[in-house]
Amino acid sequence: MSEFAAIRDKANEIILESISEGVFTVDHNWRIMSFNRAAEEITGTPRSEAVGRFCWEVFRSNMCEGDCALKRTMKEGKSFVSSTTYIINNRQQRIPITVSTSPLRNQHGEILGGVETFRDHSLVEELRRELSGSFMVGDMVSRSKAMRKIFGILGQVAESDSTVLIEGDTGTGKELMAKALHSLSLRKDEPFVSINCGALPDTLLESELFGYKAGAFTNAHKDKPGLFQAAGQGTIFLDEIGDTSAAFQVRLLRVLEEREFQPLGSVTKIKTAARVLAATNRNLAEMVEKGEFRRDLYYRINIIRFHLPPLRERMEDIPLLIERFIRKMNRLRGRAVAGVGQEAMAILLAHDYPGNIRELENIIEHAFILCNEGEIGIGHLPASLVQLQADQPAPVCDLSIASGVQATEAEMIIDTLRRHGYNRLAAARALGIHKSTLFRKLIKHNISLPEIDGRTSRKRSFQG
Repeated sequence: MSEFAAIRDKANEIILESISEGVFTVDHNWRIMSFNRAAEEITGTPRSEAVGRFCWEVFRSNMCEGDCALKRTMKEGKSFVSSTTYIINNRQQRIPITVSTSPLRNQHGEILGGVETFRDHSLVEELRRELSGSFMVGDMVSRSKAMRKIFGILGQVAESDSTVLIEGDTGTGKELMAKALHSLSLRKDEPFVSINCGALPDTLLESELFGYKAGAFTNAHKDKPGLFQAAGQGTIFLDEIGDTSAAFQVRLLRVLEEREFQPLGSVTKIKTAARVLAATNRNLAEMVEKGEFRRDLYYRINIIRFHLPPLRERMEDIPLLIERFIRKMNRLRGRAVAGVGQEAMAILLAHDYPGNIRELENIIEHAFILCNEGEIGIGHLPASLVQLQADQPAPVCDLSIASGVQATEAEMIIDTLRRHGYNRLAAARALGIHKSTLFRKLIKHNISLPEIDGRTSRKRSFQG
């Protein structure tokens, strides 16, 4: 070996030992050939124990059970970037990582094995969980002021037994809110049952809610308990109550006032202790004034009222919701989709979502059909959505969207700095960005550091 080659190999070794990403190589038999310092730290396995072993014995990743990025690299002879997965370290802890793989070739271009680099995202995931926790109740997530105001009192409302009316457009998450109220209440261990009142005619709706006795009508061969009876001391959710008839409203009012119901064909009344939650996508107050909804029933169910804003009024929630849907679908489908590309995100932020959160989830599900890994791009979005945005005139920058996204980023940066004693280098590592990138973002968001920032006693103020 020439002196130059020896110097070059030594330099490569120093570089590999100094970087924060774990790096290892395997041969065609999947045995580890090299293992750098960061790989030792992340896995908790010393190099002396790792080299020579099968890679799946060291990493115990969910990728090893199926879609192994390194296996695809060696089979197809091409690199794969930023797959998300996890490993189990030697302390049996689950470590979230991102993975990039490349074929290992000799000077003749022949594949000798594979090389994988991986980064520990434990701190980022911990931060994400903490931030999500402050913006999440049950399965509902939001950063909007209107929703966070609702989140702030939801626990108190849940502890009461009062009837709650939830208003909002179709697809805004009214049933999710009802489930959140139930899960936060003292009834959480009792049944939660729901029914769409607008989907059934009166007779069928009454039989579903109150049950019936054998012989009450044709084909009623045996007794059937209704949903009020099935709910017991739990919660019953009456969705789209604004679509019910005046006759049914009279029957429901009697149940709410007397706390008892009578199955169809029965002469005996049954007591109910179920809590009633109701929801509608219509304006019941206007319907009352027009004589389209009973005033007495409206006041009976409107003891506590929540209004869920449409998604177009809480656009700052779109990135948060997208991230949640991607995590959910990655888990359900065993995928490794990393996120949404900038161009695709711009289209998603520009849409006004007449179908609200449900429409956004359907769009992401459509993208998952076409995207198996990496980032969701424009080509993975529904063609109708892409064409709709292409047909729109060039928009003036929507300051409410831009400010909402920037406010989210600034809040995350400030929280991370606080957690790390305002040490910029530690905060940058936790956020998964370079120190210089963090510095630019501090200037961009006019973030000031306190007197002691983890590195110096001088006060640092960044003004753009």
